[in-house]
Amino acid sequence: MSEAAEINLLVEKCKKNDRRSQLQLYDQYCSAMYHIAARYLPEGAAAQDAMQDGFIKAFTHIESFNNQASFGAWLKRIIVNTCLDVLKAKKIDEIPIENVSLTLIDQDDWQVPDETTYKKVIRAIDELPQSYKHVVKLYLLEGYDHSEISEILMISEVNSRTKLARGKEKLLKLLKEN
Repeated sequence: MSEAAEINLLVEKCKKNDRRSQLQLYDQYCSAMYHIAARYLPEGAAAQDAMQDGFIKAFTHIESFNNQASFGAWLKRIIVNTCLDVLKAKKIDEIPIENVSLTLIDQDDWQVPDETTYKKVIRAIDELPQSYKHVVKLYLLEGYDHSEISEILMISEVNSRTKLARGKEKLLKLLKEN
């Protein structure tokens, strides 16, 4: 049986409230989901709490999982949303962006210094202002598109694109300085 088929079987058992299947899914995904949570909540305990809350939400609402995406992608979205909820609860100040005459910049060709490592990029992203950091993480690290980001953060797609462009600009500057 393929891994995807095994996951789907476990999900079906979870829909029937099978605790062993829940534990198996938790064991299979907890490490990856913790790393995702830690990207948003660098304090270990906060990331662990958000991950646990995300799993609880997932198992509580597992009936809504419909195999359109993989279970891992569905769970990842729940974990990311849970982390963002934690950050919103802390009432982190956001930099307001006016929707008046925004310029969209396509920066897919931006270059970083050759000695740039993944860890340097993560550290630089963490130095970004909060409003840019979330969009940059969701886009660059999590692979969400602007329509998904606008849904998650409850902002317009134009705002998402603008925050990404400005965030990438600041990120590039930070990477060149370091």
